Amino acid sequence: MALADNSEKLTLLLVDDDAELCNMMKEFFGENGYRLETVHNGRDGLTHAVEDHYDLVILDVMLPTINGFTVLHQLRRRRDVPVIMLTARTGPQDRIQGLEGGADDYLPKPFDPDELLARVRAVLRRSGKLAMEGSSQIAGEIRINSHTREVWKGSKLIDLTSVEFDILDLLVRSAGRILARDEITAAILDREATPYDRSLDVHISHLRKKLEGGGNYIQTIRGVGYVFTRSR
Repeated sequence: MALADNSEKLTLLLVDDDAELCNMMKEFFGENGYRLETVHNGRDGLTHAVEDHYDLVILDVMLPTINGFTVLHQLRRRRDVPVIMLTARTGPQDRIQGLEGGADDYLPKPFDPDELLARVRAVLRRSGKLAMEGSSQIAGEIRINSHTREVWKGSKLIDLTSVEFDILDLLVRSAGRILARDEITAAILDREATPYDRSLDVHISHLRKKLEGGGNYIQTIRGVGYVFTRSR
């Protein structure tokens, strides 16, 4: 079974026919405290995902033997494991099909490993599995405890909603890197961003008021998204 020899680590399954990518991701996730197992075709991926106990499955769309959408459909009939889908296609129809088919998140290729890690953590938090890890981040005066889901500014505990916490956690883990609005919306709100959807902006506005007291931790990059700066 997937967790037999080291149960304190969360175990992920990556189903992708790119062996080089799989090896890179196995090393990357290992360095970040996860065990990542890999298979290279849809049939084996479905078998592993159903028969073993993974905390999350990362599933490519374009796979030999059985494509990722079919794997997702069959998996959803048997197991309730979180799934993040990957695709090299650029059209929104794949993302929509994946999300409507039961995927928890969707990431286009090529992707930044740090972004995939952030999305994995966000999905695991929503599923309640990340409580097994427990970790803290410090960014200037801001301290985040992902285990207790508490945020402190200096000695003051900041009262955040669940969505506000997830947004802040994602921004801090990507500190210094601009995150596009659609990236944040997909990772945190589980939907595709639209030009008239202002819900993310409202959450960011509330978060700023609670955190900053006149400072500027979360900066807006006009026409692109947001970036967290560790110093004001």
